[in-house]
Amino acid sequence: MSTESLTHRGGAGRPLVLVHGLMGRGTTWSRQVPWLTRFGAVYTYDAPWHRGREVVDPAPVSTERFVADLGDAVVQLGRPAVLVGHSMGGLHSWCLAAQRADLVSALVVEDMAPDFVGRTTGPWEPWVHALPIEYSTAEEVYEEFGPVAGRYFLEAFDRTATGWRLHGQPARWIEIAGQWGTRDYWQQWQAVRAPVLLIEAGDSVAPAGQMRRMAEMAGAAATYVHVPGAGHLVHDDAPDRYRDAVESFLAALPEGA
Repeated sequence: MSTESLTHRGGAGRPLVLVHGLMGRGTTWSRQVPWLTRFGAVYTYDAPWHRGREVVDPAPVSTERFVADLGDAVVQLGRPAVLVGHSMGGLHSWCLAAQRADLVSALVVEDMAPDFVGRTTGPWEPWVHALPIEYSTAEEVYEEFGPVAGRYFLEAFDRTATGWRLHGQPARWIEIAGQWGTRDYWQQWQAVRAPVLLIEAGDSVAPAGQMRRMAEMAGAAATYVHVPGAGHLVHDDAPDRYRDAVESFLAALPEGA
């Protein structure tokens, strides 16, 4: 099965939907897909404004738009899904679980918090705007982003005849992140009733203490894992620890969940 945003990567049974972070793409989950297929039918999802540089999307940026799009994708599966979200994808996954509990059987939220109010994208914007539209070699990508994120972006970018091209518009990515500084998502988090695994990086982008607070608020429904030494891309930076946590969580879910 393949649609504009959802692609089946293997496996059968309960659906698991992998939801990428800001500036990511479904193809960046390549190292997780093989072992996840033991737990169900694995799908990757491409969020709006991350589907290719030439894909025009004039809709206003909003969390609600992202959540509606993700919901439309999950509805196609015909049964509730386990959503495995990284960063932005984790936020949109729990917002969907809050809004449409019938679509989400369980959640994995990797390195994302509900409240960035007052934080701005100012320090980040010059770097994003300075990114070249296209990189000629893989080495250039690694030099720009480092070994872990470099591999991630090589998988995310549009592959062209002459190199690797950004798969979206930097101005849109900045706008997406900028909105997180204007509102919080505690109310949506409090409405989640599905079992949830929270994975926080040692070098986290989340404000200190927020992911632990999320776990406390969710009570018995939540499992919290802190991964010392890992960067924001925990699933690639500490893949064995990430895998252990996710496999244990999925194995403990009730039959049919």
